[in-house]
Amino acid sequence: MRMAFACLFGLVALAARAEAGPSDDYVRIVKPILAKHCVSCHGENRSKGSLRLDTAALAIEGGDRGPSIVAGKPEESSLYLAVIGQGEVDRMPWKRPPLSTQEIEALRAWIAAGAPSPGDGEVSSKPPTHWAFLPPGRPEPPSVQDQAWTRNPIDRFILAPLERDGIAPSPEADRVTLIRRVSLDLIGLPPSTAEVDAFLKDDSPGAYARLVDRLLASPHFGERWARPWLDLARYADSNGYSIDAPRSIWKYRDWVIDALNDDMPFDRFIVEQLAGDLLPAATLDQKVATGFHRNTPINQEGGIDPEQFRIESVIDRVNTTGTAFLGLTVGCCQCHDHKYDPVSQREYYQLFAFFNNSDEPDLPLATPEDLARRDEIEASVNRHIEKVRLTDTALIEAQRAWEAGLDMAARQAQSQTVREAMNLPDEKRSDDERRLVFRAFIEQAPAAKATRQAIASIRKAAPKVVTTMVVRERAKPRDTRLFIKGDFTRLGDPVQPGVPKALPPLEPKSGSAPNRLDLARWLVEPGHPLTARVAVNRIWQAYFGRGLVETENDFGTQGSLPSHPELLDWLATEFAGKGWGVKSIHRLIVMSATYRQASIVRPDLAKVDPDNRRLARQSRLRLEAELIRDASLQASGLLNPTVGGPSVFPPQPDGVMALGQVRREWAASTGPDRYRRGLYTYFWRATPHPSLVVFDAPDATRACTRRMRSNTPLQALTMLNDKASIEFAEALADRVVREGPSDPSGRLTLAFRLALARTPTEAELRRLVSLLEDARRDDADRAAWTTVARVLLNLDEFITRE
Repeated sequence: MRMAFACLFGLVALAARAEAGPSDDYVRIVKPILAKHCVSCHGENRSKGSLRLDTAALAIEGGDRGPSIVAGKPEESSLYLAVIGQGEVDRMPWKRPPLSTQEIEALRAWIAAGAPSPGDGEVSSKPPTHWAFLPPGRPEPPSVQDQAWTRNPIDRFILAPLERDGIAPSPEADRVTLIRRVSLDLIGLPPSTAEVDAFLKDDSPGAYARLVDRLLASPHFGERWARPWLDLARYADSNGYSIDAPRSIWKYRDWVIDALNDDMPFDRFIVEQLAGDLLPAATLDQKVATGFHRNTPINQEGGIDPEQFRIESVIDRVNTTGTAFLGLTVGCCQCHDHKYDPVSQREYYQLFAFFNNSDEPDLPLATPEDLARRDEIEASVNRHIEKVRLTDTALIEAQRAWEAGLDMAARQAQSQTVREAMNLPDEKRSDDERRLVFRAFIEQAPAAKATRQAIASIRKAAPKVVTTMVVRERAKPRDTRLFIKGDFTRLGDPVQPGVPKALPPLEPKSGSAPNRLDLARWLVEPGHPLTARVAVNRIWQAYFGRGLVETENDFGTQGSLPSHPELLDWLATEFAGKGWGVKSIHRLIVMSATYRQASIVRPDLAKVDPDNRRLARQSRLRLEAELIRDASLQASGLLNPTVGGPSVFPPQPDGVMALGQVRREWAASTGPDRYRRGLYTYFWRATPHPSLVVFDAPDATRACTRRMRSNTPLQALTMLNDKASIEFAEALADRVVREGPSDPSGRLTLAFRLALARTPTEAELRRLVSLLEDARRDDADRAAWTTVARVLLNLDEFITRE
C-alpha cells in the first residue's frame, strides 16, 4: 500500500505544480482508469446492470444495485470493493487483467477524498489536465538516507520510494558483467578478452567512467542506437506490398548513424528529418535526412489508384509523426474524433496538411559534372537501344514472343508505366510506349544478350551515381480537406496546417501558412509537454526493458501512468534544458547506480514488485536479432567493423526468396561483406531474413516503438543449425585452436571467455572437457571443437544482456 501511495504522491505533486483543483484528479487520473478497464461494459453504448461509469455523476448514481460510490468511504463503495475482489460480485473487470496496485490506490484515494469531480458539462470546456499535456516541471531530487549508494540524481528518485517501503536496492554487478552489459548497451558488441582484462586490472578511480566515455566515442555507438530509431522510421530496403521492389535509401540509414556518432543535438536531429529540405541553404545531408518520411511502403501493383496510395503514404507520415515524437495514437482520428484523448478528426487533417504538400523525388548524390556525364552516357544507351529496335526485326519478333509468355507475376514485377503499355495491343501503343516495352525486353529476356553486353560496354565509362529517396516541398501547395469517415473519395471541409489545441500553439516564423519546418520547430520548442518526455522514456526503456511510462507509444489517457513521474520530468528537462545532448543522457543513465545494479532475481521482491517496476535490481534482456548476429561475429573473430555503406546479403536458408509473389535473387555476399553487422542486412519487407524474423525484428511496415521479446524453440534451432550459425561456430573453433594454449582446458577457457566474457567455473569447465572428449570419439579434431563452439554460441547467457 505504501508503494502505491508513493506513486500517487508523485502524480498529486505533478497536479499541484499545474495549480490543478481537486476535481482534476478525476479527469487526469481516475477517468482514464475507468475508461481503460470499465466503460466497455459500463458505458454509453453498453451498461451492464444499468451501471454507467463514463462520468463521475453516473458512477455515483450507480445501477440496479444502488450507488457504486459512497463519497469519503471507499470500503463502503461497491465500485472499490469490486476491483479489489471483496464485493458482492466477482472481481472486476471480469475475465480481464485486474487493475494495477497504483490504479487501485488512485481510485481509493479519490473516493476517500469525497470523489470530487467537475460537472458533466464542464470537462470538455476546460483546458486538458492529463499529466502528459502539462509542461514538465523541474522537480528537486528527493533526499535519501543511503547517500553513499547514489551516484547521480537519477538514483535519488529511484531510492527514495524504496527506502520509504523498506526495500534495499541490489548491489552493483560484478565487473565482468558490468563491462559486458555496458558494451552491449552502448555499442551493441561484447567486449574483447583484452578489454575485459584491462578493465579488471584498472582499480583506479574513474575506471568505469573512462570505459563509458570510450564506448560513447566509438563509431559503433551510432550503429547500436541507429537500430531503434530505424525501427521508428520503419526503415527497409524494399517497397513492400506484393511486388516488393528494391529501393535505394541506405544513405538515410547512414545519415542516422553519423548523426548519432556526431552527437547531433536531438532538436536538430528531429528538424532535419522532418524538414531538412526547407532549411535555409539546405545542404545535401539535410536533404538526405528527409528520407525519414520516405520509408513508407509503396504499392506498385497493376490497376491501383496512384492517388489512393499517395494518400496512404501521407496518412502513414501523420501517424508516424504522432507515434515517434508525440507518443500519441493520433491515427485513431483518421475516421472520427479520438474517443479518449483531446484530438479531433479535424485536427488530424490539419496535421495531414503539413505532409500533403510534399513531392517524393530520388536525390542523386554526385557532383554536377558526374551527373552530366551520366546523362550523356544514358542518352547514348537510349540511342543504341532505339537503333536496334528500328533495325533488328528478329528482336522485335522475339520481344512479342517474350511478352506473350510472361505470367502474371512477371507482369506485376514490371514498372507501372511498362504494365500500362503492355495492357495495350501493339498497334495502339505510342512510340514512347513501344520503347518502354522494348527496353524492358532488352533488360530482362535471355534472347538479347548481345545487346545487353553492348549497353554494358557503353555504361562502363559512366560514373557511379547513388540515389536516395527524399521529401521535397511543392512550389504549389495541394488543397487539403477532411475525409468523411476517413474515406479519401468523400471530401469534407477544407483545412489548413495546424496542431491540436490540447498542445501548445504553433506560431509560424515566416508569417505565412505554417509548413513542415514550422511543425518540426514546434515539436522542440521549450516547454513542449511531450517530445522530450517521449524521447527520454524510450532511451530508458532500452536500458531497463520497460519505460518509466510502460506504454511508450501512448502517453494519452489510455496509457499507463508513469512509475516515477518526477524522474521522468527531471530527465525530460535535463535533456531539453541542456542542449538536447543525446550522448549526455546515455552517459547519465549508464553512470547511475540504478543502472549498475546486479540483475539477479531476489525472492524478497517476488511479491512486492514481481515485474521490477521499482527498479530495485537490473533487468535481464535478450539481445535484439541484429545484436545476436553481431555478438556471434565478434566472438568468432569474423566481424567486419566497417561502418556504413550499402546493405549486404549474408547467407540465409534456401527457398526464402520464393515465398514472395515475385521471386527475387539472394546471392550471398562474399569476402568482408559476408561478415557485416546485422544492421546492414538487406531487408526485404515481403521476405525478410529469417534470422531477423525469428528473433522478433519488426516488419518495417509501420513505426515500431518497442520490440517484443519472445522465447521459442525455433530460436534455439536457428542458433544451433542455421548455416550462418554453423559458420560462426567453425570460425570460433578455428580461432580457439589458433590463438589459445595447447592444452584443452586452456582452449576451453578461452572459448568460454570469447563467448561470455567471464571465466568458467570449475563445474562448467569439467562439463566442457567431457563434451570435447565425447565429440572427439566420433569426429575429427576440428569438428569436435566446432561442436563445443556451437554449444557456447547457443547458450541463453550468450544471447542475454545480464
